[in-house]
Amino acid sequence: MRTSFPARVISSLCFVACAFSATAAAQDTYPARPVTVVVPFGAGGTTTTLARLMADQLAQQMGQPFIVENRPGAGGNIAFDHVARARPDGYTLLMGPIGLAINPAIYPKLNFDPIKDFAPISLYGGVANILAVSSTLPIHNLSELIEYAKNNPGKLSQGSSGNGSSSHLAGEMLRSQAGIDFVHVPYKGGSQAMQDLLANQISMLFDQVPAVLPQVQAGTVRAIGVTTTSRSTGAPDIPTLAEQGLPNFDVNVWFGFVAPAGTPKPVIDKINASMTKILKDPDFAKRLTSMGVDAMPSTPEQFQEFLAAETARWKKVAQESGAKVE
Repeated sequence: MRTSFPARVISSLCFVACAFSATAAAQDTYPARPVTVVVPFGAGGTTTTLARLMADQLAQQMGQPFIVENRPGAGGNIAFDHVARARPDGYTLLMGPIGLAINPAIYPKLNFDPIKDFAPISLYGGVANILAVSSTLPIHNLSELIEYAKNNPGKLSQGSSGNGSSSHLAGEMLRSQAGIDFVHVPYKGGSQAMQDLLANQISMLFDQVPAVLPQVQAGTVRAIGVTTTSRSTGAPDIPTLAEQGLPNFDVNVWFGFVAPAGTPKPVIDKINASMTKILKDPDFAKRLTSMGVDAMPSTPEQFQEFLAAETARWKKVAQESGAKVE
C-alpha cells in the first residue's frame, strides 16, 4: 500500500533540506569574507601581540583577512559581552584570556556566562607571571619577601594591571598562601605599573614574562619567582614560587580563541584545524617560546573542560581571598 504525505509536510521537508544544504555550502566556503578577532584590552601588550601573530597565520591558512579589533574596558567584560551577543556565524571571534574564568568570580553582575555563551575553539598558549620587586629593597627570594612583609607591616605595595586581572588575583593568592599583607595598587595596564615600580612608587608587581624579563635582565627590577608550577621556558633561571615554599601557587595566564555560542560546529572545527596546524609548527612554537609563551593546542572539547575547571578554580580563589570588583 502506498502512503502519501500532505503537501505541507513535503514542503517543510524541502525547506529543511534546502536550508541544510545552504548552511553546509556556507560552511564549506568559510571564511568567505574578513573575520574579526576581538581583543579585550588596548593596543599593545602580550594579548594583542599574540592575537596579531595568530591572525596573520590564520589569514595565510584560510585565505581571508583576520582583523584584530581592540575593545578594552571593564576588565575585559566589554569585549566578552560584545562577542557573546555577536552573530554566531564564525565572523566574530574572541581572543579569550584568563579573565573569562576569573571575572565571574569577582564581578557581582555580568551580562554573559563564560560556559553557556561561548563556543570554545582552541587554547592558544600560556605564560607565567613574574613576581618582581624594586631593586632597592633587601629582598632576593620568597622567604626574604615574607620575612620583610612580617617585619615591616604596611610598607609593601603590590601593583597590578587592574582590578580583577590575573596579576591582581596572583597577589591575592600570595597574600592568602604566604600569610602576609600589603596594599594593592591597581593600574590601567601593566606598563603603567612597571613604570611606578621602576620609580620605586610601589614595592612589587606581578606581570607576564615578556613584559618583566627585559627589566630583570637589565637589573632595574629583581625577580623573586614565576607563578606557574614549573619553570617558564622563557625564563628558566627564575625559580617558581611553588618550589620556594608555596606548593599550591599556580597562575598560568592562558589565552584561547572562542566564538559566540551557536556557531556551527563545522566552522569551529575548521578554525581549530588551522590553529592546531599553526601551533604545532616548530618555527611558530619557537617564536612563542622566545616570548616566554608555551603553545597549548587543544580540541574544542578539551578547551571546554579546561574553561569549566578554571572557572571553578578561580571562584574558590576569590572566595578564599575575598577579592571582588564592585
